[in-house]
Amino acid sequence: MIKRIGLSWSAQVLEPLAALGRFGIFLAQLSGHLMRPWRQFRNTLGQLHFIGTRSITVIAVAGGFVGMVVALQFYDTLVRFGAVGLLGAAVGLSLVRELAPVLTALIVIGRVGSAMCAEIAIMRNDNQIDALECMAIDPYGYLVAPRFIATIIAVPLLTAIFNVVGIAGGWFVGVVLFDIGEGAYFASMADSLVWRDVLMDVVKSLSFALIIVWICTAKGYLLHLASHRTFGAEGVSRTTTDAVVASSITVLFADYVISALML
Repeated sequence: MIKRIGLSWSAQVLEPLAALGRFGIFLAQLSGHLMRPWRQFRNTLGQLHFIGTRSITVIAVAGGFVGMVVALQFYDTLVRFGAVGLLGAAVGLSLVRELAPVLTALIVIGRVGSAMCAEIAIMRNDNQIDALECMAIDPYGYLVAPRFIATIIAVPLLTAIFNVVGIAGGWFVGVVLFDIGEGAYFASMADSLVWRDVLMDVVKSLSFALIIVWICTAKGYLLHLASHRTFGAEGVSRTTTDAVVASSITVLFADYVISALML
């Protein structure tokens, strides 16, 4: 009984370390293909359309409502202190520094990350990746690299759209609904936002893009090495769920680390 408990405990400790090592090897093997993006230019464009263009609507809708809610909450607080003129600064800083990159990343995880993981996991489950290798087609360059490049390009652009639409939503609530001066709204935002805030936004969006595509593609690609070793529909669904949860938690952790380092 003691031996079984010891083995179970050691397996629980060593399995995450082994998985982290497999993820590192996966990224190292992929890095060479990222330096030659033109080899899969057509596939990269297709992934860019799927990840970026088809996500604009949901990002714009979410950004608009988030900006409106942020403006509504800050207005209720600032009006108590007679500082309503700072509403634009509050909306701009909260969106650019925090809300836009994090919420964009979470939306991309739910819409794109899960799809990427499931697609690659199904190909691994059906031995399609092994078939590519038999035909002398490198699956890293054919399947994974286009998704990496497209995600790293698309997520910062989607974050910028979220920022713009969110600021417009805050303008609608502050200027149209609560009759705050339009000049005061944008002037306070221009005075408070500096290039360091924009840099934080860009760094976060790029970091989150790398985290999302790395975890989601690696989870699907390494399905045959997963600890649960369940194949078929159950294995694909479990792997996809694990990828969404792991990437979401990692994004939130990375958000804290980047914010702490760039304050």
